[in-house]
Amino acid sequence: MNDHAVVDVGDVRLAYRTWGDSYGAPVVLLHGLGGSSATWEQVGQVLGQEWRVYAIDLRGHGESDWPDEYSVELMRDDVLGFLDELGLDRVGVVGHSMGGVVAYLLAQEHPDRVERLVLEETPPPYPRDMVEAPRPEGALDFDWPVSPAVRAQIFDPDPEWAERLGEIVAPTLIVAGGPDSSMPQGRIPDMASEIPDSRLITIPVGHSVHEASPQQFAEQVSEFFTS
Repeated sequence: MNDHAVVDVGDVRLAYRTWGDSYGAPVVLLHGLGGSSATWEQVGQVLGQEWRVYAIDLRGHGESDWPDEYSVELMRDDVLGFLDELGLDRVGVVGHSMGGVVAYLLAQEHPDRVERLVLEETPPPYPRDMVEAPRPEGALDFDWPVSPAVRAQIFDPDPEWAERLGEIVAPTLIVAGGPDSSMPQGRIPDMASEIPDSRLITIPVGHSVHEASPQQFAEQVSEFFTS
């Protein structure tokens, strides 16, 4: 069981879901490109047994506003505004894929707001050859222009993203999806080695670990948050 709500953050209205006791320690979940807070349903239920869980529809996705202006930095700032609007001081942050990029940029820029960090199948901040992604047919539950905008950043990231990995002070768990993942795995250990207090584990179920193996993923996250 989860609750749906919206909050205005600057000029953008963000939709989000919550699980757990409203007095529990806060955990924020950030979905990947083309996803939404709905992808966290099973993980949210498990984590909600111990934490107060918030899963955000990032701008251009799900039931949040589709403002036609997209970058991971704007999403980072939206998440910061979300924390401010809800009065959340320090939170655990879990990010999948694009949401992981948003999460580590938040941890770099605002280390005082991120208690612990989980990066699930997060693209390492190193350049690689662009892989084309044509628009799927039919109606989408995200704004298509967000895809080329964000993909351009992920495949050719700002060099500062990598340079500032060492500024992440939050203990960090990096979750790789193993050889069946659609995301190249080779440089994930490089990213892990640059984050001072990080641990890398592999759950070999592909790119969307939290959907393919929600119970195991949630248990790993919960154990990490309590360690």
